Amino acid sequence: MMNTIFGFVVRVVLLLAGLIFMASLLVAALLVLVLWLLRALWAKLTGQPVRPWTFQVNRQAMWQHFYRPPAHGAAPRRDDSDVIDAEVKEIKEDKRAGS
Repeated sequence: MMNTIFGFVVRVVLLLAGLIFMASLLVAALLVLVLWLLRALWAKLTGQPVRPWTFQVNRQAMWQHFYRPPAHGAAPRRDDSDVIDAEVKEIKEDKRAGS
């Protein structure tokens, strides 16, 4: 009896939490829509073209940020020609150690 009531209460609380979350998303979307419409109206009233909201991404700047040469006076990059190869050796268990 108690498990049934507790399960019902948990379901109701989760349902209400989901409804509140969906309502908050709807309010946020409506707020963005109202702001966009006001911006478009202001552009029409002032005679300017209505431009969409866009994000400009400069990929060349990102590439240069991560792949730029070392700065003057910085340590040179590691030379991979001095890397020594290692031989792989199989390690076998000693069956006497487990006894």
